[in-house]
Amino acid sequence: MELRALRKKAVAWFQGHGRDLPWRNTSDRYAIWLSEVMLQQTQVATVIPYYHRFLERFPTVSDLASADLDEVYQLWAGLGYYRRARQLHAAAKMVAEQHNGTFPSEPKDVHELPGIGRYTGNAVLTFADDARLPIVEANTQRLYSRLLRWKNDCSTQESQKVLWDFASQVLPKGAGSGQLNQALMEIGSQLCLPKNPHCLLCPLIKLCPTYAHGEQSLIPSPKKPKTYTDLVETALIIRDPSGQLLVRRCSASERWAGLWDFPRFDTTKCKTQSTLQKTIAEFVRARFGCGIHLGKQVHQLKHAVTRYRITLTCFEAELDESQAGFSAPEIETLWVGPSQMSGLALNSSAKRLWNWLQKQRET
Repeated sequence: MELRALRKKAVAWFQGHGRDLPWRNTSDRYAIWLSEVMLQQTQVATVIPYYHRFLERFPTVSDLASADLDEVYQLWAGLGYYRRARQLHAAAKMVAEQHNGTFPSEPKDVHELPGIGRYTGNAVLTFADDARLPIVEANTQRLYSRLLRWKNDCSTQESQKVLWDFASQVLPKGAGSGQLNQALMEIGSQLCLPKNPHCLLCPLIKLCPTYAHGEQSLIPSPKKPKTYTDLVETALIIRDPSGQLLVRRCSASERWAGLWDFPRFDTTKCKTQSTLQKTIAEFVRARFGCGIHLGKQVHQLKHAVTRYRITLTCFEAELDESQAGFSAPEIETLWVGPSQMSGLALNSSAKRLWNWLQKQRET
């Protein structure tokens, strides 16, 4: 392949057609890192307002490192995949402690930070410092597969080696790696689409063997369909005599670690009401050290998390009189009123349930 022609055509196209995105107007490694983390599995249009709010509140790595994780979660709310926020915060603390608050410039140091893989680390340094580092992500992976007419499953070790090797070979020997990487990502995201790619608008059309053979629908190799496990979970709306609600923080080993949730239990195997009541009573006794009176089901919502499709049934419930024996030494719990609830970093389904409860109060 004519790599020199590829570089020239890609960069020329990017200079005339590249989107004006906020993280492209800075060489601040911290700001670029923030954008790359936010953009993981999230659309550009969704990320932009979050990016601006985050930088306004945390303009430096040190500001982020010194923040409370709950505040980070609050600003992150709505972006999903909260593990990214936890790792972002943890990495900021490491930068503050080990690099005097300056985001490192050496690949080895960058890749040691929590949540930073090969692509993210390389992207930060090539975009900020024009480092000659290859990048392969969803868009360039698709573009490179078509430029190489690579028909194998992109997820295999062999395929990844081929794609990363090509990403290295395509880079110029001197300056310009950052702009070329940006250009190739932009061509991948805006033109070389998974379905119905805009081949006739692509500056690389004459270099693309996949286009020449009419195999755009076959390359890359289609992904295997995602399989889901169906779960039924029960959330309890437990109020104290003053009307405050009981919530708990998810532990490090659970989904949504660090976020707040209503008391929730896996009740997939409960096929009858009596089994459900018994199971809930056992869960509450084990977790909170007291009995429970299960009331009526008041709401149901559906949501998906990673490989799970969850039906969440929501019941009103009361603890035994005077909450005798209530104790949760291994779980962080709170009794909160409406004003406090709005200040908690709730997981997505808990937030949906809370919004529903607010609407019920207003009607």
